[in-house]
Amino acid sequence: MSKSLVDDPAEAALGLARPIEVESGPEPGRRVDVRRLLRFVVRRPGLVLSVVVLVLVVLASFRPGLFTSQDPLMGVPSQNFRGPSGSHWFGTDELGRDVFSRVVHGAQLSLKATLIAVLVAFVVGGLLGVVAGFVGRWVDDVLMRFVDVLLSIPALFMSLALVTALGYGTVKVAVAVGIASVAAFARVARSEVLRVRQAVFVEASRAGGARWYSVLGRHVLPNAAGPVIVLATLDFGSSILAVSALSFLGYGAPPPAPEWGTLISDGRNYLANAWWLTALPGLAIAATVLATNRIARALDGEWSRQR
Repeated sequence: MSKSLVDDPAEAALGLARPIEVESGPEPGRRVDVRRLLRFVVRRPGLVLSVVVLVLVVLASFRPGLFTSQDPLMGVPSQNFRGPSGSHWFGTDELGRDVFSRVVHGAQLSLKATLIAVLVAFVVGGLLGVVAGFVGRWVDDVLMRFVDVLLSIPALFMSLALVTALGYGTVKVAVAVGIASVAAFARVARSEVLRVRQAVFVEASRAGGARWYSVLGRHVLPNAAGPVIVLATLDFGSSILAVSALSFLGYGAPPPAPEWGTLISDGRNYLANAWWLTALPGLAIAATVLATNRIARALDGEWSRQR
């Protein structure tokens, strides 16, 4: 583009002058973001390992056939208590069932319960926090006093009480764990809504005559959702522990369902001669929880500082 085409007063007056920019802005910005993201990930091998572990757990929960072809419920009694080997990576249990196959298929039950628990806590707690923070006044006082009562009860004790009232089963355990985590989500959602409510652009939108539902949907919720989503990632790991703990105590799916907590509970009677029955399923739980916590930490603080 020549300079005369841009600076010619006659063409400019007729609206024929072309813009000076010769390259689109969004494309370079996107390339820079991708490079920054790759640099952020490459410099953190622990984060890469955590993502790989979580991806493998998710794949195992949806497609267990990708990792093993053995039946988790069928055993060969003559091959009981076999240690970890090439044919049985996690060994076999007291009935000759392949422990690795049971861990892989158990990921589906444990992850299903964990997702339900996080979803219940996210929806119910987030709704309470948004209503309390956005409406305010006596509604805020009533809801937050209810949340304070929930916070005063240890989460595991509340989960035990709820699952005792609801009954046994994977879904009921998940609902109990989710309700026990509602208070934390309500507190975080309320604090973020209160922060965003006082922002200048929200006040300008209200002054411009926008209705309350428009302000809530277009301004408050999108800007307050970030910390709540990070909390959901963190709560994913604690929910796995809580679901496994309740399954360990016998409140989960009935045998022979291979839930992770049930596998550890079944193997504790054989620690003296078959350590792998407890140690290796416990290692799978620990790896999943540590991976989710590492990813949540990266989302919460490290990426924000990097940007």
